[in-house]
Amino acid sequence: MNPADDIAQKPPLTGVVVAKNEGDRIGRCVASLMPVCREVIVLDSGSTDDTVAVARGLGARVEHRDWDGFARQKNAAITMASQPWVILLDADEWLTPSAQEALRALFAGDIEQSDVWLLLRRTHWLGTPMRHGSFSREAIERLFRSDLRHADIPVHEYLDTQGRTVKRSDIELEHDTARNTLEYRDKLAKYAALWAKERAARGKTAWPGRGLLAASAYALKNLILQGGVLDGKAGIAFHREHMRYVALKYRLLRELGLGR
Repeated sequence: MNPADDIAQKPPLTGVVVAKNEGDRIGRCVASLMPVCREVIVLDSGSTDDTVAVARGLGARVEHRDWDGFARQKNAAITMASQPWVILLDADEWLTPSAQEALRALFAGDIEQSDVWLLLRRTHWLGTPMRHGSFSREAIERLFRSDLRHADIPVHEYLDTQGRTVKRSDIELEHDTARNTLEYRDKLAKYAALWAKERAARGKTAWPGRGLLAASAYALKNLILQGGVLDGKAGIAFHREHMRYVALKYRLLRELGLGR
């Protein structure tokens, strides 16, 4: 088939990924986007491994931009898209063949009925997929019109959908969240520090015991009420890291408040 004909048969969709040193995971991500996207853009922020080579080898367009925060990096990548729709994946996420088919079906039918389509993300913890609780089908804003942008905040960036239509799809997105426990704990600690710094800059503080209360509430919601405990040892281990993260956020916020 002529390459131009092959592209024309795909949905009017740009796949976007921001990455740095994801050589062991970028291939799975990009390969899952190529069959359903007219173009795939990887915005790299200075990888020293084979991230760039792997992505280019699979047919992705790779650009460089120095790291400037999650929201700004993603917004810069979205700006590069030539298609009217964007699907945004992290390097540790991928679409299965059934998800690709569901995406094609959406573009063949109801795609124009919304500006943003929520994908259902399933987290995997060290090889074990979460089948219960909020992390088994987490609705996230990853398929949207290319004129949308993320709010400019330092962590937990979100798509600014004010005044736009948002609908839920049945497209599932897989998420392999960690290579190992220590790496994941370190990543969450960085997120906690960014969160606390941003809150402190707005004059927020935390009273003693706030972190313990928040961690306990997290456990009640995710392990008990939403059934995360049914995922066994892997599920408990995963949620334990998030309980640690929740407690750390408020401890750091309190420390920053005491230091003012």
